Amino acid sequence: GPCTECSCSSGKEPDKDPSHTKKKENGDRLCVPKIFFGTRTHKQITQITRELKRTAYSYVPMTILSSRDYTCIHPVVSNSSNRNEMCVELLEGKHGRSCSFYHGVHKLSEHHVLQSAHRVYQAWDIEDLVSLGRKLRACAYFAARELMVGADIVFCPYNYLLDPQIRESMDIKLKDQVVILDEAHNIEDCARESVSYGVTEAQLRAAREELDFMVNNNIRQKHHEQLRAVCCSLV
Repeated sequence: GPCTECSCSSGKEPDKDPSHTKKKENGDRLCVPKIFFGTRTHKQITQITRELKRTAYSYVPMTILSSRDYTCIHPVVSNSSNRNEMCVELLEGKHGRSCSFYHGVHKLSEHHVLQSAHRVYQAWDIEDLVSLGRKLRACAYFAARELMVGADIVFCPYNYLLDPQIRESMDIKLKDQVVILDEAHNIEDCARESVSYGVTEAQLRAAREELDFMVNNNIRQKHHEQLRAVCCSLV
């Protein structure tokens, strides 16, 4: 059946863009895979996009996935220590306020889609997207995610590809796609970090106190006694 992840589903007419779809004998469309290019740091993405700009493939539709730390332009959220939570709260309208930059996302993503359609497109970096976002008063974080639909190449840090939770939240589907990992000897550390979790002694003591309360008040005593034992042994 027709593929949902690649550029042939991004609203382009197949006859106008023959490079993206080939006809299979049974009439189904064969999708050209995306290239997911993973790097260790955001800084390396900057270097790679600079190199891409110098090649004959500078016009190829692309996007860069990165965190709100690099892309948020909301005056309050961008200066906060928990940008992710604040952003989600704004989008849900919890305190009766919303984010006007989020509502301008289409201005930014359409700007890039139009450029690539006319081949005046050029490879760009996160900073380019953010400064254009400031001009258009549009959110670079969500625009970059929207651009993934029509992108032929997607740049991102390793953990976006390795960490299943990030993959799910960013809607990254790697089946039948091409994955390139730059400096792949760093993968082990990154994979280890993805399944590791840091906890302080103070947090463990606080958890033990709460579990004491649960056990003493007969709240699911059996389960909480086991958890309390784990906390005690770790402390």
